This record gives sequence, C-alpha cells and structure tokens, in this order.
Amino acid sequence: MELEGGCQCGAVRYAVEGEPQHVALCHCEGCRKSAGAPAVAWAAFAENEFTLKQGELKTYNSSGSAMRSFCPICGTGIAYRNAEMLPGIVDIQAATLDNPDALMLQAQIQTAERIGWMATAHELPQFERYPG
Repeated sequence: MELEGGCQCGAVRYAVEGEPQHVALCHCEGCRKSAGAPAVAWAAFAENEFTLKQGELKTYNSSGSAMRSFCPICGTGIAYRNAEMLPGIVDIQAATLDNPDALMLQAQIQTAERIGWMATAHELPQFERYPG
C-alpha cells in the first residue's frame, strides 16, 4: 500500500509504503502539547518506507530522544522519531494523510495521561457541521 499526505499549507508532501506496524491514538501530554489537541493518531512505518516528496521538515527534540518534525511554514506536525524507544521507525500523524480513513485505529495508548473528558467524549451531542 502507498499512501500520501502533507501539511495544511501544501509546502510539505510525503509518501509511505507498506503496511503500518501500528495505528494508535496517543493521549500523552507530549503529543497533546505538540498538536494542541486532546490526542494524536499515529501510524508507524519503517524509516525506509517514508519518503519526503516535497518541501523540508523542521525537527526539534521535544524530550529525551523524542524528535518531532513539522512544516516550518504552517506548523503541521508530520512525524515522530525516537531512536531509543522505536529504532528504525517513523510515526506519521495519520490525520495528515490525504485519505486518513485508509488506516483503521487499532488502539489507544498512553491513556494514563488522557484528559478526563476524553473518556466520555463519544457520548456528547454530535453535529455534522458547526451548529447554528
């Protein structure tokens, strides 16, 4: 399987090939702070299955050996690498794929750090668009 994705402004484009090793929704504080969101969906691929097709990524060390890469123009998070915990793996922010529905979530991880209200968010009223 080959999937493509990119950032919000279009400056960064990438492709991944093969089957992901895992697809998980992460609730850790690092992911939440990095994305400004209550959780981040990740799809893990072997490093050699990831190709940057357009643009450049800015990378910063967010903690220990954790390296987060993002578009330097719009700030969209693209990738996470951690050579100590996940050697040879690049985690792609699954929501940046052109077709995020191509990969199904398999697990929720780091739930010990989950924001309390996320446990029942699925019970809230739902609207297809912003309610008037």
